Amino acid sequence: TLTTNQMSVSKLVAIGDAPGKVRSFKVDGTSYDPRDGKIYDWPAGRMDANLEMIAKVAAVCNDASVSHSSNQYVSTGMPTEAALKVLVEKMGVPEGKNGLSVDPSETLGCRRWWSNAAKRIATLEFDRMRKSMGIIATSKSGGNTLLVKGAVETLLERSSHIQLQDGSVVPLDEKSRKAVLASLHELSTKALRCLGFAYKEDLGEFATYDGEYHPAHKLLLDPANYAAIETDLIFVGLAGLRDPPREEVFDAIEDCRAAGIRVMVITGDNKETAEAICHEIGVFSPDEDITLKSFTGREFMALEDKKTLLRRKGGLLFSRAEPRHKQEIVRLLKEDGEVVAMTGDGVNDAPALKLADIGIAMGITGTEVAKEASDMVLADNNFSTIVAAVGEGRSIYNNMKAFIRYMISSNIGEVACIFLTSALGIPEGLIPVQLLWVNLVTDGPPATALGFNPPDKDIMKKPPRRNDDSLITPWILFRYLVIGLYVGVATVGIFVIWYTHGSFMGIDLTGDGHTLVSYSQLSNWGQCSTWDNFTVAPFTAGARTFTFDDYPCDYFQAGIVKATTLSLSVLVAIEMFNSLNALSEDASLLRMPPWVNPWLLLAMSVSFGLHFLILYVPFLAQVFGIVPLSLNKWLLVLLVALPVVLINKVLKSVGRCMTASGPKRRLKKQKGE
Repeated sequence: TLTTNQMSVSKLVAIGDAPGKVRSFKVDGTSYDPRDGKIYDWPAGRMDANLEMIAKVAAVCNDASVSHSSNQYVSTGMPTEAALKVLVEKMGVPEGKNGLSVDPSETLGCRRWWSNAAKRIATLEFDRMRKSMGIIATSKSGGNTLLVKGAVETLLERSSHIQLQDGSVVPLDEKSRKAVLASLHELSTKALRCLGFAYKEDLGEFATYDGEYHPAHKLLLDPANYAAIETDLIFVGLAGLRDPPREEVFDAIEDCRAAGIRVMVITGDNKETAEAICHEIGVFSPDEDITLKSFTGREFMALEDKKTLLRRKGGLLFSRAEPRHKQEIVRLLKEDGEVVAMTGDGVNDAPALKLADIGIAMGITGTEVAKEASDMVLADNNFSTIVAAVGEGRSIYNNMKAFIRYMISSNIGEVACIFLTSALGIPEGLIPVQLLWVNLVTDGPPATALGFNPPDKDIMKKPPRRNDDSLITPWILFRYLVIGLYVGVATVGIFVIWYTHGSFMGIDLTGDGHTLVSYSQLSNWGQCSTWDNFTVAPFTAGARTFTFDDYPCDYFQAGIVKATTLSLSVLVAIEMFNSLNALSEDASLLRMPPWVNPWLLLAMSVSFGLHFLILYVPFLAQVFGIVPLSLNKWLLVLLVALPVVLINKVLKSVGRCMTASGPKRRLKKQKGE
């Protein structure tokens, strides 16, 4: 996930003409094209015996293939093995001919040469415990040879001899071991992944092995026997492979750090190689002391207090790790209350993938078992895709909260409106059909559009939430209540204002000729029939004229049509402006303006359009019990509705101050302790 997984051999280390001596060859090229680059200082003429054995192991103990298709070279199988196949082509064949000139019609001629020279008759599959792969091959002379490639340290531990440049075999003494390990250290510190090569000719009961009917075949059926078969090996050399980091990984790790996500690298690579790669990609800074941050799997398992290590801030590295080490790390992190996402591709990774909160399998190289055990399959094997998914997940969660914020605050406002109407004893300002219209039609488009909100600009700079965090915090609930209370007060308030005030905020309300009453009369409208000399003048609403000469008290029932229209219009306008408040939980409209979500603007336009439709189409206006409003009345509606934006801005500012002061208070407390 951190590297391109496009391997190429950069260094080849062979054994010299005497114990303790090694030869190093620089290899050019970064693609699977054998013509891409060459091997420097390559001996002219026939290949020596040691280089020939390296080429034999790299070519035959190999399950990958490289082919020419559509004017490019493509690989099938593991990238590591494909890189070795390309190296073999650059090395040529033992007769000294370059692989490119064996057959002009076939550019990968060395592959065919080695396939004819050594025929594979058995395979000892790679596993993470012994960290090697072996094959038994038979040559044209009829003798069997065990060819092995794998981790250099592991092969050295299982080797008893070493092959020199001329092909002679001598015991593997401490001097030769140190020379090989020094080369391994040099390559590893340059972020090269190293593979060692070894072979064995004295095969005991496998010396005459010729297939599944041989008596020794039963030993091959149990992988537990492979390590015993791969002993007393003859070490021949090693190769350093370059796996370039993905260009976007450095920025992705920086994004993780800013988002409060800790990156732990768990790899089967050599410790020094892994450390060099981690420095290169930004898990560790170039000069950072990682003595207490880099461990092999065995070193970690030997620690008494593992949780203290896992609680360290910053990145951690676990190299030469086995699947059980990965599973233990996941278990300890979860016990500590962390939310753990883990990547894996092998069958042995399945238990840890299943154990993690989010198991992520590799889509390109992952096994079916790993994919089945995971929660997510990474189609491109790219770490930055995981980081992008985190940002997308946070955005979806925020949009879900925006929807809830909008709907709850709007519904609280409607409830507050009905409650205040009953508590104050005034006539009902909104009838059921109007409330249903607001809930089902007017609120619907903006609520849906909030699901298309773009991510906040600082979404990857906020710390992650805990998995047990509540969806609605006490502070958010308080904000909902304040906004909802204002919606209720404004909706009921404009109803009261129309009946009791001739003007409001400089806007004349008496142009339609309606009669003003006192608040006391409005709140006791049920006793209207007992009032002496109560009369109501006719007033106009749109094209209609309302008169109450026969029964003046009807002014508080049939005559509420205009006040009801104002209340409904204020409710609709406030909820449209309130949808702008829901764009972001913390950011103001100055930082996240309405046009960042054009769908919301479109939804607001649709909702206002539907409201105008029922206002100005006579048939619909009669159904909903409302009348058209003049420009003067619309100005009043907007003046009453707009403060909801200012109130929410103040509440957001207070919330940001509370959020910023929280870490400071904790820091002071820690210093005090």
